[in-house]
Amino acid sequence: QVQLVESGGGLVQAGGSLRLSCAASGIIFRPNTMGWYRQTPGAQRDLVATMTSGGTTNYADSVKGRFTISRDNAKNTVYLQMNSLKPEDTAVYYCHHNRWSTDSWGQGTQVTVSS
Repeated sequence: QVQLVESGGGLVQAGGSLRLSCAASGIIFRPNTMGWYRQTPGAQRDLVATMTSGGTTNYADSVKGRFTISRDNAKNTVYLQMNSLKPEDTAVYYCHHNRWSTDSWGQGTQVTVSS
């Protein structure tokens, strides 16, 4: 089982920036995919961005050009740089790890963007 610990959420004004980090621990094999999803109350959890251990990225259309995902395989850490934040980006952001059919989730970190 992989354990994920997120950090970096908080409150920011519209147009501002935040950087999320997620450190994975446990038995970690490659290839794998790590990434970020977000969820608002009453809604489903949606993909924000993912990155494979080989470097392939995938972004939701709503964040393309504003968010950048990166990872440090040596540290088993994935990052999400969020720029030009909008109030609609407000959500709980969850770190995710996938290898084959096994999914692991972090506890979530709140991101609030004020207008």
